[in-house]
This record gives sequence, C-alpha cells and structure tokens, in this order.
Amino acid sequence: MRITLGAAGVALIAVGLVFLLPLPGLWGVVVGFGGAVALHDAIIGPLVLLVGLLVARLPDRAVVRGALISMGALVLVTLPVLLRPGPSPNPTVLAQPYGRNLLICLGVVAVAAVALMLIRRRR
Repeated sequence: MRITLGAAGVALIAVGLVFLLPLPGLWGVVVGFGGAVALHDAIIGPLVLLVGLLVARLPDRAVVRGALISMGALVLVTLPVLLRPGPSPNPTVLAQPYGRNLLICLGVVAVAAVALMLIRRRR
C-alpha cells in the first residue's frame, strides 16, 4: 500500500511538472519562493525566536504573546495589498487607506492587551 501511494504521489508530481514547466515567468516564481524561504530563515525566524525569549520573562506573557500573534496576523494579511507594485487592476481593492487602518488595528490590539494586563494585575 505504501509503495502504491508513493508511486501515485510521484506520478502526480510528474503531471504537475509537465503542466508547470512550459509556463512563462516560472523562473520569477521560483526566485520569489526561494527569496521568501531565505528571508524567513535569515531574518524572520531568528527575530521571532529572540522576541519569544524576551517575552518569556514577562509576568503577563500570555497576553503579550496573544497580542503579538494577533498583530503578526494582521500584518501578514495586509502586507500583500500594501506592497503590491503599480496601480491595482481592481479599484475597489484599495478603496480605503489600508496603511492607516492597519496602524489603527495594531493600536487597538496594543491598547486591549495593556488594558487586559492592567485588569489582571488589579485582581
């Protein structure tokens, strides 16, 4: 059974490569994915580990971790829209100032985290 599933997986990879290789712009996609992996391994991963070590010593580390995870998710969702070069083909995509709204959302998360920490300390 394991050999059959492995062979099916290899066959599906081969079918994918047959359809993928003739596409124009494939090299740009490969370079983009490679750059994303390098960026993660060289900068983002070590930075997250360093922040995790610093947060581990805080008394309200659960609240800080939750706030940082929420802020990271907000940034990850918003960055592709903000960093897209050139005008948007769909004018309704950037109908509002996403940069300003991202900062407002990050501020709301930070204020909520501080408020929760203050409430916890008063108890």
